[in-house]
Amino acid sequence: MTAAHPTASPAPSPAPTPHDTLARLRAGRLAGATRLDLRGCGLQALPPEVLALADTLEVLDLSGNALHTLPDSLLRCTRLQKLMLAGNRLNRLPTGLAALQRLQLLRLSANQFETAAAALPDELLALPRLAWLAHAGNPFSQAHERAAEAGNALPDIPWQALQLAGLLGEGASGQIHAAHWQRNGVALQPVAVKLFKGDVNSDGLPRSEMAACIAAGSHQHLVGVEGRLIGHPEGRQGLVLPRIAPHYQALAGPPSMASCSRDVYPTGLRLPAAQAVAIARGTTAALAHLHRQGLMHGDLYAHNLLVDGQGDSLLSDFGAASFLPVDDPQRSAALQALDRRALAVLVDELAQYCDDPAALGTWRAR
Repeated sequence: MTAAHPTASPAPSPAPTPHDTLARLRAGRLAGATRLDLRGCGLQALPPEVLALADTLEVLDLSGNALHTLPDSLLRCTRLQKLMLAGNRLNRLPTGLAALQRLQLLRLSANQFETAAAALPDELLALPRLAWLAHAGNPFSQAHERAAEAGNALPDIPWQALQLAGLLGEGASGQIHAAHWQRNGVALQPVAVKLFKGDVNSDGLPRSEMAACIAAGSHQHLVGVEGRLIGHPEGRQGLVLPRIAPHYQALAGPPSMASCSRDVYPTGLRLPAAQAVAIARGTTAALAHLHRQGLMHGDLYAHNLLVDGQGDSLLSDFGAASFLPVDDPQRSAALQALDRRALAVLVDELAQYCDDPAALGTWRAR
């Protein structure tokens, strides 16, 4: 008897592109949607169909469009948790932002905000859940970024001096590759190379990230940077970073469709109290260092923490980092408080996975 051929599984459908999503939105086929990805669709105005989702929409990504304004009725989307607006032409925000009580993550980088007050009004900074905010690459922050670049003491590292190996990871702003750096008269040095994906991404501009890396300086709980990449054959921008030992691993994975604004931790994870406390202590120290350097991190998540089994931690990824408006102490303090709110979320998560949550009591009270 001839054996039957197994039935082939159908190939998975490709993920819809933002242009596909826009077409379905305009055709009225996304009723009840909780997420909209409309990146890079050339939008000059918010499609009115977005507002029809006001009762359900939780995540709205409008990065890389040409929006000059946002309609005040956008504030009817009171379920919004994540709003990405990087790479547009906005110079003001709607009044009445206090309506967005559930907003936790906001990206305002690479727009046309002339002043910190326009980009960061008091009612925005007073939102009770906002913890992850990026605002670099706007006219009001460019002086700080240029000053950081002018004071750059890091070497320019030619592409030809690097030998790329495998891909180590990928984030919103670029891919990170293992590599070896051939320095003059020095043996090959293991490094990591971050190649930026383009001129703008959902966090902001590569130029802003590089300026923040320079301004951050060195700290025992930061990944740090070796130099700036030059001479890429396709003109891509990049940074050369230290290669972190393989026993350091990301504490968690990035948020999923289901978790929305919360990281995804490994199933069954249990952290010894000493390890969890060490992570909390190191991350707190790294964040305080950044604030002293005039920076906010803007993306303080467990997936941006590399940790080892003893709890030594390294904070990475400055894609959403922004310079604090040091000439506006009140607003600067409010921005630092947002970073600390993100830190409080992290510590609460550590307690959730810790074998002795009470050990984190002191850190949770900060």
